[in-house]
Amino acid sequence: MKRKLNNLTWTPLVRPRCQPPECLLVVVTVTVIELAEADWRDRERQHAQRIDAATAAHRHRQERAAKHPVEDFLFTYYSYRPAQLRLWHPGVGVRLAGGFQRSRWKHYRVESGSAFVDVGDFLLHRGKTLNFVEELLRATSQRPAQYGCFGLHEWAMVYRLGTDQVRHPTWPLRLGTSGTDAVVRSNQLKCSHVDAYRFFTDPARELNQLNPQRETQTIMEQPGCLHANMDLYKWAHKLAPAVGSDLIADCFDLAREIRVLDMRASPYDFQELGLAPIPIETSVGKSEYARAQQAFTGRAQTLRDELTAVCDRIRKMATP
Repeated sequence: MKRKLNNLTWTPLVRPRCQPPECLLVVVTVTVIELAEADWRDRERQHAQRIDAATAAHRHRQERAAKHPVEDFLFTYYSYRPAQLRLWHPGVGVRLAGGFQRSRWKHYRVESGSAFVDVGDFLLHRGKTLNFVEELLRATSQRPAQYGCFGLHEWAMVYRLGTDQVRHPTWPLRLGTSGTDAVVRSNQLKCSHVDAYRFFTDPARELNQLNPQRETQTIMEQPGCLHANMDLYKWAHKLAPAVGSDLIADCFDLAREIRVLDMRASPYDFQELGLAPIPIETSVGKSEYARAQQAFTGRAQTLRDELTAVCDRIRKMATP
């Protein structure tokens, strides 16, 4: 989705590319936006309210030291804390009039009474991360989506384990240990996501048709993968504050919804949490899972395109 900001001004950046026998002059045009203090303060408040509502249940559980097998993942597997998610960043190319206090914020600078993300400082410290994320986003976008995994990665993570060895030992397996193992053996494992595959049990790894590794991530990740689409939240927050908080929050919302699908299709019985199981061991369950997966793929691609555009914008802002 496009984000509407007012008070647009245009700043042309001129970059010479000199090659014998002549020098070619290239003009890169970048939009720089100045937000009045009342405007961006209002956006900041709205963002805080949005995140407070989204994280209220988690924060309440933290106060009681209570666990949640589905939602805790969003705050443990991903390293962005609710307090960080609550901070509002406009993203690169936006100046905040009167934002003097942000001079103490990481990767910010204040000039002429306005605060903005210092792209040079950001790239100095996060340039390698930007390179990896942009390469991964572009490569993933270029591949066709695959919908034949049916969420079996969660089953592979408990394959041939005792009930006291699984990740959520206080929650029952719908089919018991023997039934769960039988589902894994009777289906093809073809997980392409390294951070799902690395949690497979050793016997399950031997059954997977692929061998995803960190060094092959950019050539194996595909846009139909639920974990790849959840990870858009990770890539967005890793590029904060250059990536705006509205986009980060959109990625968080998507990751949260995908996580629910992931757990509904898992071998665990979470009906006490109001999560009806998707029985991917049946043809009906497989079809239901694939339909939901396809819907998430479309939404994720929109966000992936937005993130890719931000990566491109960061580079243009840094053009000398």
